[in-house]
Amino acid sequence: MKQGPLADTIITAFDGMSVQLQAAARYVIDHPSDVALLSMREQARQAGVQPATMTRFAKYLGLDGYDDIRDLYAEAMRGGDAGFAGKAGAQALNQKLKGDHALAAEMLTSVGNQIMRLAETGSLDRIVEAASVLAHARRVYCLGLRSSHSIAWHLHYIMTLIGEKSTILDGIAGTGADAIGSATSEDVLFVASVMPYTRAAIEIAEYARDRGVKIVAVTDSEVSPLAQLAATALIVSTDNPSFFHTMSPAFVLAEVVGALLAGHGGEGAVQALRRFDEQLAAFNVHQKPRNTKS
Repeated sequence: MKQGPLADTIITAFDGMSVQLQAAARYVIDHPSDVALLSMREQARQAGVQPATMTRFAKYLGLDGYDDIRDLYAEAMRGGDAGFAGKAGAQALNQKLKGDHALAAEMLTSVGNQIMRLAETGSLDRIVEAASVLAHARRVYCLGLRSSHSIAWHLHYIMTLIGEKSTILDGIAGTGADAIGSATSEDVLFVASVMPYTRAAIEIAEYARDRGVKIVAVTDSEVSPLAQLAATALIVSTDNPSFFHTMSPAFVLAEVVGALLAGHGGEGAVQALRRFDEQLAAFNVHQKPRNTKS
């Protein structure tokens, strides 16, 4: 375990601790694996403090006792990650220490910085390449499961406005993936998944790859399962002060790629949008502004 689930919270609170609590804090930060494995008494001995200090340290962080810290670190070790529950515990402590305003501001600042990094040259090159691959496909199959569903759906929706070559792999009664059986080497699978990766998304991508279908992936690492399968991998950060990974940068990517596809569509895309506007007007889909007296 490189870093424990409470590391950021402990570092934030460190300056306000007594000397004895700081000794306990240093031990927890520097020995996250031992926190999960050793008894509290042994940890206190190695930290050079009394066992009661470890309990006071936990209560200083807002927990009931040191066993709560050990449980969080044990969960992180078992899963190789803190998991949603572990991260929620860390977030609750962080929120208690900093306040709601600070946590909200930290989340918004983090997402803003992540989106700005997508405008860097290397990332832009991949975005443009992905749009080109999708534009030249006979058909685009869009796949996103669980938290990644909105990414695939958003691109699919944009593509339905500018043409008829998008298929969303989503359906009732477990039929969502059935349509990929018609895919050929002329088609592209647009798929999104981030850690913890959804097993079905990886399996469908592997099936598509084996049929010669090109894959454009939105994922969170160069070594993620999808990145290994993709012809073009769009890498996004999902780090978030919240317990839940952020999908905002990935959602922005779908919007950008969709806009580029509209440009590639030329007059055909314009005609499709005109037909769509006419349909919306015929069905009276959107609320019209009310007339107001001056």
